[in-house]
Amino acid sequence: MLLAQFTMNRLWCSAVLAALLGLAAGETYTPKHEAGRCAIRGSCGSSGFWSPALPCPDNGLAEEPEDDVRKQLVEICGPKWNTGPICCDGDQLDALSGNLKKANNIISSCPACKENFYNLFCTFTCSPDQSLFINVTQIEKSGDKSRVTELDQLVSGEYGSGFYDSCKDVKFGPTNQNAMVFIGGGAKNYPDFLAFLGHKSPLGSPFQINFPNSSTFPDESMRPLEMTPKNCNDEDERFRCACVDCPAVCPKLPEVSQTGSCHVGSLPCLSFGAILTYGVFVLLLATAIFGHIAWAKHSRRKSERLRLLQDAAPSDDEDEGDIVHNGAMYDRPQRNYWINSVCDSAFSRLGYIAAKFPGITIGLSVLVVGLLSLGWIRFEIERDPARLWVSPSSTAAQEKIFFDDNFGPFYRAEQVFLVNDTHPSGPGPVLSYETLKWWMDVEDRIRGLKGLETGVSLEDVCFNPTGEGCVVQSVAAYFENDSKKVNPSTWQKTLRSCAESPVNCLPKFGQPIDPKMILGGLQNPDDVATSSAIIVSWVLNNAAEGSTRIKMAMDWEESLRSTLLDIQQDASRLGLRLSFSTEISLEQELNKSTNTDAKVVAISYVMMFVYASLALGSTTLSLRAFFRNPSTSLVESKFTLGVVGILIVLMSISASVGLFSAAGIKVTLIIAEVIPFIVLAVGVDNIFLIVHEFERVNVSHPDDMVEYRIAKALGRMGPSILFSASTETIAFALGALAGMPAVRNFAIYAAGAVFINAILQVTMFVSVLALNQKRVEDRRADCFPCIQIRSAGIQLGQANGNGYARSYEGQDEGTLQQFIRKVYAPTLLGRKMKVVIVVIFLGIFTAGVSLIPEVSLGLDQRLAIPDGSYLIPYFNDLYDYFDSGPPVYFVTREVNATERVHQQQLCSRFTTCEQQSITNVLEAERKRPNISYIASPAASWIDDYFRWLDPELDCCVENGEPCFQDRNPAWNITLFGMPEGQEFIHYLQEWIVAPTDGDCPLGGKAPYSNALVIDSKRETIPASHFRSSHTPLRSQDDFIAALASARRISDGLSESTGIDVFPYSVFYIFFDQYATIISLTGTLLGSALALILIISSILLGSIKTGAVVTITVLMIVVDIIGTMAVFDVSLNAVSLVNLVICVGIGVEFCAHIARAFMFPSRSVMERAKNKFRGKDARAWTALVNVGGSVFSGITITKLIGVFVLAFTRSKIFRTFYFRIWLALVVFAATHALMFLPVALSLLGGEGYVDPESDGGLQEDLASRRYRALLPDGDDSDDDYE
Repeated sequence: MLLAQFTMNRLWCSAVLAALLGLAAGETYTPKHEAGRCAIRGSCGSSGFWSPALPCPDNGLAEEPEDDVRKQLVEICGPKWNTGPICCDGDQLDALSGNLKKANNIISSCPACKENFYNLFCTFTCSPDQSLFINVTQIEKSGDKSRVTELDQLVSGEYGSGFYDSCKDVKFGPTNQNAMVFIGGGAKNYPDFLAFLGHKSPLGSPFQINFPNSSTFPDESMRPLEMTPKNCNDEDERFRCACVDCPAVCPKLPEVSQTGSCHVGSLPCLSFGAILTYGVFVLLLATAIFGHIAWAKHSRRKSERLRLLQDAAPSDDEDEGDIVHNGAMYDRPQRNYWINSVCDSAFSRLGYIAAKFPGITIGLSVLVVGLLSLGWIRFEIERDPARLWVSPSSTAAQEKIFFDDNFGPFYRAEQVFLVNDTHPSGPGPVLSYETLKWWMDVEDRIRGLKGLETGVSLEDVCFNPTGEGCVVQSVAAYFENDSKKVNPSTWQKTLRSCAESPVNCLPKFGQPIDPKMILGGLQNPDDVATSSAIIVSWVLNNAAEGSTRIKMAMDWEESLRSTLLDIQQDASRLGLRLSFSTEISLEQELNKSTNTDAKVVAISYVMMFVYASLALGSTTLSLRAFFRNPSTSLVESKFTLGVVGILIVLMSISASVGLFSAAGIKVTLIIAEVIPFIVLAVGVDNIFLIVHEFERVNVSHPDDMVEYRIAKALGRMGPSILFSASTETIAFALGALAGMPAVRNFAIYAAGAVFINAILQVTMFVSVLALNQKRVEDRRADCFPCIQIRSAGIQLGQANGNGYARSYEGQDEGTLQQFIRKVYAPTLLGRKMKVVIVVIFLGIFTAGVSLIPEVSLGLDQRLAIPDGSYLIPYFNDLYDYFDSGPPVYFVTREVNATERVHQQQLCSRFTTCEQQSITNVLEAERKRPNISYIASPAASWIDDYFRWLDPELDCCVENGEPCFQDRNPAWNITLFGMPEGQEFIHYLQEWIVAPTDGDCPLGGKAPYSNALVIDSKRETIPASHFRSSHTPLRSQDDFIAALASARRISDGLSESTGIDVFPYSVFYIFFDQYATIISLTGTLLGSALALILIISSILLGSIKTGAVVTITVLMIVVDIIGTMAVFDVSLNAVSLVNLVICVGIGVEFCAHIARAFMFPSRSVMERAKNKFRGKDARAWTALVNVGGSVFSGITITKLIGVFVLAFTRSKIFRTFYFRIWLALVVFAATHALMFLPVALSLLGGEGYVDPESDGGLQEDLASRRYRALLPDGDDSDDDYE
């Protein structure tokens, strides 16, 4: 066995040796490898008519060239070739010069890369020691000539890696791409780089050059030449590259501090502090409670003897009044508050006049509202988002105006995603031969579209910078937009080749297309053919709003939208999914959302109206009374009052809109959707309070004239309405100080509507209420006052003089009123329950504070459009598949770039450019994209302009000669040979119209035609921009952070250079609000709360009570903000408006309870249980007096209106209105009806006499009558627990 194995090994070795001997015996094309000997020389013609010439194999000795050849060689390769023999001739040098010039356009900005590139190919072509590192391996015969078709070249690892490192970061300015994409096929290491350079291709090397590993090359007579590469950060300044091309020379940027990073463990500091404070409070409270219990037990033992001596029974000799008064009445307020007395008197007089002269009052009200409503003729709706979210005087708005005026409005974009994700197995490659052909036919169809009204085509409206073709970024451009050039067997190869080197597949508009712009969702990151989505973008010219060009563009976009909707069906039949957006799509879909929401909002209002009408009638009409005498309901119904209340709401809205429209303030969609709800909610609340109080007065003062009863009711409720209306109006009006038009305009309209509504309620509604009461007392039917119902109100045993009972005599106390009086109020004000309420509500408040840091910023566009919109899949695809960020421009203003000092502040590719120049800093920021959100190199017009002047590139030509060929000082990399003054302007005007093509890709027409403004008279540059792009932005947080980062960068540049620099991107105008929205929110809410404190303290006559009301409103707002974090409601202009609403409505809930506490009704307070004394008795009185109105008139009304909003199709309504308003109703109602009475009983101020319930003997008798007419209740004196 061993012998057999040994024999096989011998045979294998023999075979290998025979093969090697056979190779040695064959023909070799470079037999000698020694110094001074060539491997190739001269030109032996081409293999085809269009093919370049190929070198001849020549293993002869190197020779001294002729003088003209030597001169040409030195001009191309440098002075080190001044002496010595060479292995090339003039024809080779001509070919070398042409090839190097093509590369020079791309790499000349980095001297080290250029030097290494030139050195490699000059050495390859002309070195006298060619045979040491070149071995010809393949030739082809043509007659008696041989042409080299393949060879090996040895390059040391040191030189190869140094060469690659010097070029890997070089940027090609006009396209903002790495030069390695163009000269190295996007190579990631030096072997791949060299392999690309040596690969035979029509646009590359004319023959195959292999670069084998020199350390393992079998021929020991060959070795690579000892060459030292230049580094991009070389110590020799002649070869040092700019920061944009060499990270090693970039200036060190200061560290950026991260805001909002204060955490204790995983908790934000605010959350930790709130939880800690609450924990300490609960601990101290528990300690106090247990200590009090222990002390009470100890004191009880000592006081038992004293308690036995006390006689609690009343004396027979006590006054009758003392029998009537319970213990609480001894503590009832004795002081008068002059402001309240003045308000009471003023509202009483107003009520009397309105009731006495109802016709005049109603007529004047309608007349004034009609006159104010004339302003509707100037009614306008602001639909432009740019003018909604940013103040016209703000920095962002001024910057947008500057950009549009100087560079033109940002382009209109139409974009399509074609995605293959409809199969159960998941996403797959979207491209196939059939799909590609079909899509190219679709693009042909789109190119032929015409506008329905104007008849314009794509060619008429598209952006066409070169005049050769529209800018359409599509995979079809890789195939020259010609479906005939799509080969079923080679289309994938073509696609991959173009994606690797887009410069070889230029579209008609002259700029290479980055594959990231047209392909997304790669299944294999290294193979673009596996993309799950193709992305197509049409770029249209934009113009001023209302111009003819805009109308033409919108007309064509409408045709495109209709066509793409049809193509969606075709794509579906192919198993694909198509999503798209046109420039007009978003506004159309937003308007569709508004129209859909209008129906739901209208239903919401109708339901609140129906409830209000029924609930108002229930104040005097119970089910028991209805079944006892059904005809009574026809008289006591208050449906007419409900209708009038709604009409007053509509009148106040109409008057506010007319007034401010006349003042030139435009209506926004937020105003149209929100203000009717606010005014209706507030208006219905006040109507309930007035009607409920009026019914109480009817019972206590039935013999007074209607006018006096109206005056008495309004005198009591008027100050309460003044309190709530004034605080709401001022809270809303504060928003007018905001710079954001969406918030400011809403605040102005809301404040006006609430104020006008309050005035109409205490005038016009009071007049209608008086007329309604006279109708009721005359027993006439509601809605049909001509019909008198004599049987209504007949009640045996309780008739007045005419044999009929008044409708309000013997009426039943409502179930809700009984529940509050007997159960709810006594339970809530028990000592143990107070502790529970305080602990629970402070706990909720702590949770709200803790959640504040979790509230995000932004407004996702997907929330603003209705469910089912075709834009929702588009936005999803945009985030999922589009791997490129929006463009960002760093704009300079009034920079005199004709002066050297300013040139150095702008440039980056020359050795004397400032380290902190604009483009150097932008490049350094690009290298930390996680902080800067900058993804691509800045397109520097001044660098490309100066490089265009390089006479070696033959780009700038005048009179048939390169512009700077014989100039003194000559063009040089140090910048001091560059033009200044008028010369700078002259050549700049030539460059800006120079074509961008393969012969000179540095021409300014395509990339920079709109990038700068030239003022030849003043010899300056009034405006210019440096174009870059953001990283892919996939969330609202990313957009906000990108804007903040761009602001930080531009502010730093302005400070370091003294140049006025600002950033601009098309989305900045929408996100600029978030730079100040947190501080704006704090300012508005804080100011509103401060004013609430001042107003409530003045109108209530107590700083303590004012503080309790303010703190309660603060707790409501904070709890709502915490709810926003829980329900993923972000902070933006819409939610800020809602928070301002929350302040106003929160006051509405609290104001009436607080005033009833400070001015307790004597007749109600006399019914307080004996266990309630002092503040507890007044808190009980407030709940019994107005608690029912707050619950039925405020809470239920708003709850019904909000509930309907849950059924809207609009996500923005469900998210920002339904959720916030539902939280508002829940938190405001619970705080007003639970926490506020408890807080007032503990911390409220001293009360005052209510003028309307303290009128001497007459008032005392009336109050006794009121108590007598109310049904007896179970007012047992339970222990005060």
